[in-house]
Parts: sequence; C-alpha cells; structure tokens
Amino acid sequence: MAQKRTTKKKTTARKRPATAKSRTMAPSSVQPSTTMATQPAVDTSKKVAIKPFDRPLDGYFKKNNINNAKVTPLPNLREADVMFAKRVWREVDTRDKMNKYMSSPKSALITILVDAIANGELTAYDPTPTKEDPNGDTFSRPLTPGQAKNRLADSVVVDQFDKNTGDKIGSALQAGEFNPDSIIRFRIKEDWIFDKQRSVFEPRIIGIAPLMKPKIAGGGVDYVPIFWVYFPEARQVLATKEVVSRNNDATGLSYDDIFMKRLFNSYIVKVSNEKDERIKDYAQGIDRLYESEKVKKSLMDWELNLWSY
Repeated sequence: MAQKRTTKKKTTARKRPATAKSRTMAPSSVQPSTTMATQPAVDTSKKVAIKPFDRPLDGYFKKNNINNAKVTPLPNLREADVMFAKRVWREVDTRDKMNKYMSSPKSALITILVDAIANGELTAYDPTPTKEDPNGDTFSRPLTPGQAKNRLADSVVVDQFDKNTGDKIGSALQAGEFNPDSIIRFRIKEDWIFDKQRSVFEPRIIGIAPLMKPKIAGGGVDYVPIFWVYFPEARQVLATKEVVSRNNDATGLSYDDIFMKRLFNSYIVKVSNEKDERIKDYAQGIDRLYESEKVKKSLMDWELNLWSY
C-alpha cells in the first residue's frame, strides 16, 4: 500500500509590534529630527506675473493708411515746358465754413506746423522784408525752433512806470503765451503754371505762413506773417495728419490732400505785377473782393481761351 505523504505547513513568524522599550533602544546612528524652530519658513504666497498693459483699440478698425501715408511726388517740370506762369498770393480764413477743419482742436493746422518745427521736422523762415527780399517770402533766412516759438507769442503792450515817483515813463512790447485760437488766417504763395509737355494748367503751392495781427495802440495794423514754411518740405508731415470732417469720420483725407486737391476756400490778395502792388494798395472795401474775383476769373479765362477753336 502506498504510504501517504504528509506535508507540514511552514509557519511564518509574525512580526511583533515594537514595544515602547524597543523604541527607546534606537541605535545611536539615527540623527534626531530637526525642530520646528530650525526649519526654514515656507513662503506660501504665490508669485503672480504682472501682465504688460495692452491698450485696447479705440474703435473697431485701426487707421493705418493715414499714419503710413507717403507723398505722391509731382511730375518733373522743365523750364522749357513752361508756356505760362503767374505768381499768386492768397489768404485762407479758418472762420469760413469750408475751412473750419483747420482750426479743429483735434487737428489744427497751426498746431501741426508748430509741433513739426519744434521737433526739427520743418524749418521756419523769417518773413521780415529786406532790401533783397521786399516781400520776405523767399525762404532766405531760416529761424531756429526757439526763435519761431518766440514769434508765436502774442505781444502785449505793457506800460512802464518810474520806481520812485510812480509816473508813467513809456510802454514796451512784452511777449505773452501762445494761443492757437488766435491764428485765424494763413497766407499761401503759389504759382499757376501751364505745362505744354503734359498740356496741364495747374497751381503749385510754394509756401504757407500763419498770420497774426499785432496788438499796437491805435489799431489799424493789418495781419502779418509769423514765419514761412516751405510747402514741398512740409508735404510729408501734412500727409500723415488727418483732417477732421463735420460730416464723416472716415474721409481718409490728410492736409496734403486738402491742399493738393484745392478743398479749401480762399481769396487772392496779390498777383505778380510790374509795380509789385497788392490789391489793397489800389482797391478798398468791397472793391478788394471784386478785384480778387477778377484775378481768379482771368486765370480761368486764360485756360479756356487756350482750348477755344
């Protein structure tokens, strides 16, 4: 008979829990834990990254065309192609309904010119008449930005008194602060030219001058130029300055467009002549306006008569 094999189950020794006595008999190699006093303080505050300021768009579209506008150069003109030329001086009044945009606080023409001169983008020229330059508009004497700024200051007549007696001993002009609203007129110097190469009769602006009326006792003083600005040099500055319209905010017109497209109202104050006379030298009152219109009509008639058959 087969003998039954008996297998003995191996008994695993259970781990006894360490008693308090055994825990106290810890080996000497174990380092004691550091106390709370010696532990470094943990910074629980989270560092929040500061987001750079991103200015929101003031509107729903960005006007990039006017800010990056470039001047369209005029066609080259040769002296041999000039069949007819006439120099004209005209004045623009910002109080006119059609010229109101030139005195807008958002984009005033005088502010644009003054800022460009102060930043060195434009050069101001002295308008004082001399023997070589009777009209003072040949751009022969440049002014520094400081000199141009001083000429803009509104001069005021101040009485002078004696320190001891208090009696009036005279008066003197004292420069005041510049007020852009005081500039209400501009003078434009331009040439009307007929180019026979292109068969075009067109005006070309040469210079612009803001006008100011000096405050002198007795009155009767006419507006005088503060300084002259060379228009071909100013075109790039004017091309990036938008004109504020009362009817539409999206015209996209710059001051360069206004002058090149003749979108302003003006009247002629002088035309080149052999006596170098102004219209006010031989016409007074309402006759000055009639003479201005007469000169304007004569220029238009010259072109019309040119193409008559």
